[in-house]
Amino acid sequence: MEIRSEKNEGKTVAYIYGEIDHHNARLAREKLDKIIEHDRPISFYLDLSSVSFCDSSGLGLVMGRLRKCNTVGCTLTVQNPSGAAMKILEIAGMDRIIRIEKGE
Repeated sequence: MEIRSEKNEGKTVAYIYGEIDHHNARLAREKLDKIIEHDRPISFYLDLSSVSFCDSSGLGLVMGRLRKCNTVGCTLTVQNPSGAAMKILEIAGMDRIIRIEKGE
């Protein structure tokens, strides 16, 4: 798994590439939290378009970043979730809690 981010005028987008599972979720959490803490964006976007596999660890990753964003005062949006990511978000009902933007 790889994470890349871009910051532009109060908006940070973090792109996740590869699989989100229990083997790499801890490292992803640490990287994403550092990005949020460093950038202090107004809006934080988590782009999941290149996620090839996502289990419940991915769900925990998203939920935890929602809490992190709330603590620093920014909004969280999941952007372009892959089929694998969207499936786990829908099963958990996260599509009713977190803003999800598709098709950019």
